[in-house]
Amino acid sequence: MKDSKSDTIDFGYQQVAKEEKQGLVANVFNSVAKKYDIMNDVMSFGIHRLWKRYTIDCSGVRTGMKVLDIAGGTGDLTAQFSRRVGPTGNVVLADINQAMLDVGRDKLRNMGIVGNVDYVQANAEELPFEDDAFDIITIAFGLRNVTDKQKALESMFRVLKPGGRLIVLEFSKPVPPLLSQAYDFYSFNVLPKMGQLVAGDAESYQYLAESIRMHPDQETLKGMMQQAGFEQVTYDNLTGGIVAMHRGFKF
Repeated sequence: MKDSKSDTIDFGYQQVAKEEKQGLVANVFNSVAKKYDIMNDVMSFGIHRLWKRYTIDCSGVRTGMKVLDIAGGTGDLTAQFSRRVGPTGNVVLADINQAMLDVGRDKLRNMGIVGNVDYVQANAEELPFEDDAFDIITIAFGLRNVTDKQKALESMFRVLKPGGRLIVLEFSKPVPPLLSQAYDFYSFNVLPKMGQLVAGDAESYQYLAESIRMHPDQETLKGMMQQAGFEQVTYDNLTGGIVAMHRGFKF
């Protein structure tokens, strides 16, 4: 008898057919792409910029390196990496969603960032790059939207150079109980209203709040990275665990 549970996956709090999730997530990001940056500032009160800066500082990026920014969206990390790798380096901004990729490309070109950045529409589960291609791989606030997270981590491991590092920046599980309660209230009572007010889309931000709750917690994600082959996997809780930054190396 066929196990129907194995053919479904979470889309927020809903269970949907695995083959449907990618399209449903695409609809969310098609809807929010043009307001994505302003909503990030509004939702996080600007703190997302500090989380991303910390990620860059922990990446070990140097001149001449090759960096892959998966789910790079509107290019916040790519912009910083581009400046740090310099003209002899290269940054690939990869995103499965063309609308997000278009916004990111236009934004970076308007900032004068050209020459060492490439844009690739790519599925994290099946990255279209050669083995051992990148010194650094980052995925910021994108892994929770991937259908098969384990497969994606294995794909990242494949294209990372020996000695290279993966950094996963993602919403996680707040540690202090009072913070967790306040965060839940904010996520489900305030966030969708913000989405409606700023982006004209409460439903997508309801999904985003739900998708955060369905994402693996800190220790589970650490175990998944180890299962994919990464070593010396550690994580830092940021803002009380609302966000966690995981690091792993390929040796």
